[in-house]
Order: sequence, then C-alpha cells, then structure tokens
Amino acid sequence: MKLLLFCLFGILFSGIPAVAKKHIVYVGSYTKGVADGIFVYSFNDQSGRLTNLNKPAVSNNPSYLTLSSNKKYLYAVEELADLDSSKGGGVSAFRIEKDLKLTLINHVLTHGADPCHLTISPDGKKMVVSNYTGGCLSMFNVLPDGSLSEMVQRIQDIGSGPFPGRQTIPHAHSARFDATGKHLFAADLGIDELKIYNVGLGENSFTPDSQPFVKLPPGSGPRHFDFSPDGRFIYVINELSSTIAVLMKYGGEWKQVQTIKTIPKDYKGENWCADIHLSFDGRFVYGSNRGHNSLSVFKRDLNNGKLIEIQTVSVEGNWPRNFTFDPTGRFILVANEKSNDITVFRIDESTGKIAFTGFKVPNQSPVCLQFLR
Repeated sequence: MKLLLFCLFGILFSGIPAVAKKHIVYVGSYTKGVADGIFVYSFNDQSGRLTNLNKPAVSNNPSYLTLSSNKKYLYAVEELADLDSSKGGGVSAFRIEKDLKLTLINHVLTHGADPCHLTISPDGKKMVVSNYTGGCLSMFNVLPDGSLSEMVQRIQDIGSGPFPGRQTIPHAHSARFDATGKHLFAADLGIDELKIYNVGLGENSFTPDSQPFVKLPPGSGPRHFDFSPDGRFIYVINELSSTIAVLMKYGGEWKQVQTIKTIPKDYKGENWCADIHLSFDGRFVYGSNRGHNSLSVFKRDLNNGKLIEIQTVSVEGNWPRNFTFDPTGRFILVANEKSNDITVFRIDESTGKIAFTGFKVPNQSPVCLQFLR
C-alpha cells in the first residue's frame, strides 16, 4: 500500500513544473571612449529569457569581466593601448551594491598594452591580467576591501610565430590558475605556447615550472583554454588554425594527444576561434567560431580525453566572442560582438547538443558574460 501511494505521489508531482529562478548576469562590451560599458541582466532558468535591468556602469572597453569568489566585487579590464595615462590600459575594481549597481573602488594600470583577460586565484588573493598587444602578464594583489594593489610583478613573453601579421610579436591572451592554485597556465597567441608557472608567496612569486611551456603547432594561435574536472586534461582553442588541442598530463609533463578542427572541412571563408568551455559534468566541449559564426559541440572520451564532433550550430548572430553556461548548466548564452546581441541556447543534457531558444537580446558590442548567481 505504501509503495502504491509513493508511486501515485510521484506521478502527481512529476507534472508540476519546476519553479523558475532568476539569475544575474553582467555583460562587458566594447565602447567608444568612456561610456556605459557594463550591463546587468536577469536570466530566467526555465524559459531562457534574458531581461535588461537597466543598471549600466560606466567604463572604457571592459572587454573581459570576472567576479570575486564571495561575489561581492566585479573586476573589468579596460582594453586600451595608452600605457602612460590614467586613462590607459588597466583594471577597474567595482563593489556590487544590493541593487546590483556597480560602484568603482579603484583603477590600476597594467603596464601592458590592450589588457584582454583577467583571472583570480582560488584563494581570492592574486589577480593575473593578460596584455594582448603588450605580450605580457601583470600580477596584482586583491586586498580585503576588494580593491587592487599596484602591479607587483610583470612577466614579458619573448618570441614570434609564422602566421602573417598576427605572430610578429608575443600576444598574451588568457591565463588561468589550476584548481589547487599552485600553478598558473597562460596562452600566448603570438608564440604558439601555453606557459606554465609555479605560484609562490609574496611579490615576484610566479616562476617558470620545470616544464615552462607546452609548444603547440606553428601558426596555431592559442587563445583560451579550459580544464577537465579531474585536472588531467587541458583543452586549448586555437584562434588562427581553427582547432582545439587536447593536452594530457603524462606523469609530470603535459603532452598534446589530439588536434581537431572546429569548422566543417568544406568551409572556405574566414574564421577565428574565440572561446572554449567544458560542460559542468565534463562530458562535452564547446567552442565558438567567429566568421563561421557558430558553436561547435564535441563529445569527450572521459578516459583518453579525445574529442568527437557531434554538432555545429549557428549562433544566430555575428562574431561570437565569449559564451557562458547559466548556473544550472542547461543554457548557453553567446555574446555576438558585431551583430550587437546576445543569443540563448538550450542544452540537451543527455546528448550535449544545443538548440536556439528564439531569445535574442540587443546589446552594443557585447564580448563577455559573467553570472553573479
């Protein structure tokens, strides 16, 4: 009798739709000078609807954003080439107010041209900024009140690559700490290397690892990368060759085990890869293609890390830059820089494939998406 009642309750409640939650997402953009550059949206995790809350913050080319681990502060690069002016390339720290508006705490210079990416260590105490044109990394301390120290260390990359016009000098494009916070990895598009650093204490605490870099095929142009949940694999998306490189750790050394294209073989047009992310469960890998204007979806072998392409889908916009998962992992939001919009896709959790929801929200030159909660 109890079993029968349990089954009846299960049938009854299975028909009740889940309660939708509203999540907050901040959007960074390219601006024409100092202007509204960071925007605040509400996202419905059942319908996929994205709503502008009309609470913009003034900034100058905030092309990449990140949040503190306690979600009290937001940090934005200001992607500019003027190194010696207070209006030059730098990083701004903002306090997130109760009404979700941003209040500027301080601004520091990166001493490197065109900062395009920033990351915070797992303990929340260190920040690393990648300066694209400067070809260097800038390190800062994150202070208890959310503000940033002046730069405490700068690492300059050296070298070049064979790709015409894009690899005459180093181009640091992104950096990320591993889960332990003991190692920093950094992708340099200009020299085809994924750098590896040990992370110590105090100033000048970033030092080359015993394996100082992984060399990628000439002309690859590594841009962004993501780690597998178990930390055994790294997936690097290469802007110039439109490929993903799969790196696996053998003992104490990282080696490349696969290279796979992100666009169809018969596509002859221009394409520059941008962003890459693994699904929360690590079963699928997603990459964005600018030019082909698509997201490529790959199934991942959990044992050897290798990828099989299962889908390539139009982003329903032009020039997809950054994309992100919503906190439930059921949706992908794509920032389409040149079509000035954000598009929303629903993920089939069993297959990893995606489908356009029909939601397209206007935003001027969106390039970065960060969920607050």
